[in-house]
Amino acid sequence: MMRPFCLWITGRPGCGKSTVTGCLQALLQAEGIDAVVLSLDRLRKILTPEPAYTEEERSIVYRALALMAQLLVERGEKQVVIDATGHRRHFRDLARSLVSEFAEVYLACPVEICQVREAGRKATLVQSDLYRKARDGCLHGQMPGVDVPYEEPLQPELEIPIGELSAEEAARRIFGYIMERWGTACS
Repeated sequence: MMRPFCLWITGRPGCGKSTVTGCLQALLQAEGIDAVVLSLDRLRKILTPEPAYTEEERSIVYRALALMAQLLVERGEKQVVIDATGHRRHFRDLARSLVSEFAEVYLACPVEICQVREAGRKATLVQSDLYRKARDGCLHGQMPGVDVPYEEPLQPELEIPIGELSAEEAARRIFGYIMERWGTACS
């Protein structure tokens, strides 16, 4: 049995967090590991159906995300993967402080690549073409990395140059890290 853990996949909007998370979830499932994915986009639709993207609102949503991860891991039954930008370090640090078995994975991607990827995204839970809209002033104070800072991790447990790798390759690297760190059975 794998030890319960929380893995936060962070990176700028458009870097491929959700795609990599989906690939990682498939790898975990193929090994019989039932990880819970906590997607900020899905959570936000419930907590803030008409999001204003204020710092206060973001703080509430990220605190809820960190608490859910803590509760799931504390029960000792689930591995948790957080799929969220977490543009402020203190959001990710809160989760780290709440969950003893925690790791931060940074998908390092040049902003130019993020912009291209994000512009081609199909609008589902999140609007598309957000970088352009932010640059045009349509999303004042809403876009991490444009008009709201994205604070890169200072010492992530794993940094992946996602601009150079496919989502599948990135997921395999994360999977390898998970198996090396948490793959041993509990005694």
